[in-house]
Amino acid sequence: MDGAPDDPLFHVVLHEPEIPNNTGNIGRTCIATGCALHLVRPLGFDTGVKALRRAGLDYWPRLGVKEHESWEACAAALAGPPRAWCFTTKATRAAWDADLRRGDVLVFGKETRGLPDSILERHPDRLLAFPMVEGERSLNLATAVCAAVYEGLRQCVSRGEARLSGSGRIVRP
Repeated sequence: MDGAPDDPLFHVVLHEPEIPNNTGNIGRTCIATGCALHLVRPLGFDTGVKALRRAGLDYWPRLGVKEHESWEACAAALAGPPRAWCFTTKATRAAWDADLRRGDVLVFGKETRGLPDSILERHPDRLLAFPMVEGERSLNLATAVCAAVYEGLRQCVSRGEARLSGSGRIVRP
């Protein structure tokens, strides 16, 4: 199967990601779970064919990643029914307290600064965090995305919006 899934479990958006290894790991998570990946420029790395080959990202063409020139362009491309959830250390609501639904948009910020206030202010009732011990800054971006996607998958399976096969594989709709 080439390209992003027609009916993705979630749309994972990385706003100005800086570290190629994190983005590569997130891409792998998206492929494994049937999620679509969106990258908002500027990126801190090259996504050209030669750079991807050199990095060993042979699965990247199957991912069908979409790159957007700005947050506004990404938001316009995803406008409509999907709901946006912003993951930030500034939130007081735990990720598992949100009602994550199939097709929702999961938005994550750059590794060094997170999401800008201009995005957080647009979605004040959709800010989520992963609880951590006092004094810790944040989780690794790839870890946070993986935790969010699998919490969302757990919720979707429990409501019948996604199915697992007898061998524990995600069954595509």
